[in-house]
Amino acid sequence: MCIKSTLIALRRLAHRRWFASDRIFSAVVVLAFTGCLISCVDDKRPENSNIQNVSNVNQPIPVSNSNTSSTAVKSHDPVTLPLIDAMLSDEQFAEEARAVTGLSLEELTKVRDAARDAVLKLNESESDDSRSTRAAETRAKEKIESIIGAGKATAFIAYIGQKTSGDDLDRLTSAAPNAVPSDTRIVVNAPAYRMDIFRDGKLVKTYSVGIGYPEFPLPAGLRKAQKIIFNPTWTPPDEPWVKGRFAPGKTVEAGSRHNPLGPIKIPIGLPSLIHGGKAPGKIGTFASHGCVGLTNKQINEFAIDLASLSGSSLTTDEIQKYLSDASKTKEVDLTEAVPVELRYETIVISDGKLTIYRDVYERGTNTEANLKRVFDAVGVSFDSLDSAEKEKILSALNEMAVDAQGQPVDDTNDAKNETNSKNTSGKVTRSIKGKKMIEIPLSKLVGKGYPPPANA
Repeated sequence: MCIKSTLIALRRLAHRRWFASDRIFSAVVVLAFTGCLISCVDDKRPENSNIQNVSNVNQPIPVSNSNTSSTAVKSHDPVTLPLIDAMLSDEQFAEEARAVTGLSLEELTKVRDAARDAVLKLNESESDDSRSTRAAETRAKEKIESIIGAGKATAFIAYIGQKTSGDDLDRLTSAAPNAVPSDTRIVVNAPAYRMDIFRDGKLVKTYSVGIGYPEFPLPAGLRKAQKIIFNPTWTPPDEPWVKGRFAPGKTVEAGSRHNPLGPIKIPIGLPSLIHGGKAPGKIGTFASHGCVGLTNKQINEFAIDLASLSGSSLTTDEIQKYLSDASKTKEVDLTEAVPVELRYETIVISDGKLTIYRDVYERGTNTEANLKRVFDAVGVSFDSLDSAEKEKILSALNEMAVDAQGQPVDDTNDAKNETNSKNTSGKVTRSIKGKKMIEIPLSKLVGKGYPPPANA
């Protein structure tokens, strides 16, 4: 597998690709892209995210009210030019996308060139900018339409979004808000920067995590983890932005402080990973380009937890043995695939407390209609609250209905989208301005909703 992976990586050095990481040079953005999506280059192509054959995954998620739906989720995840670049870096996927959407080889090449050009122009300086998920999505749509026309662009973008969301997204989004799994799985809620481990329907452990920048949002949908890769390496591509301390084609070992993946990576389906390498200060904020980020200490611990969930045996001593020689990449297959559910819930009820998170990916989830659905799901009518409670909640909802830069999220505000789409400064949004969340205690919610963090 290691030889095959190396051959694949070398073959693709001549192709355009996108990776993701935390930061290697703060001024050279694409150097930081080399972490999350390196699995698409150094491993064999990730399997489709359909996990219908996974043990326990078909068990229904308990629903408090079968007539309710989860928070508003788009038909597919946001599709940005960097995401398109990432997906098309896989030649097999690129050909599939071309065939399904009816693009000519020339059209596909132009789309890929445009996506690659957009990535190379990005600047990952520490300064903030007015860019956002929705602005990046709008720019991608406009660019692709200008290349292949509105009709083909719509089909192409929908296909990319479908593949990043996972085949079971419809089943997930039909469940009640804040649904508690009845099976064994990993649940990641991006706006909460939280990853939970459920075993047979019981929450046994919670991790704080880093999530994708707004321009590189963590997808939503049902994925699976099938293996743990120790000592993942990074091979810089032969492209203009690789300069200075990195040589194109020369592998950066896992032990290097410049390796963006840290000691362990866990593929969870194109284009995302769960991986280490993050500084403690990046946990609980934006930290990656479409992945779930952990510190090295966290990823070592999580690898043991994940192996246990799958029925595999993995000890601290074994991990240290694997990591003792950074020159040797070691892949450990899990006994059974473990479902990984990626959620986007900004309104969460949990044992006497309502938490409203910032709508960092601008999905328009912090609305009164969604709020009432969340309350209905736990059997409490929002209208049954007293006027003071309702006023406080609605005020908090409005305060959190903003993007990472504090700009209002409004599906009808096309002017804002148009303005942001024309922003050509090319900076990545690295931090949040203002509060990340607002918590409101409510006596009527005691004992209801999603479980509070375990081992927090």
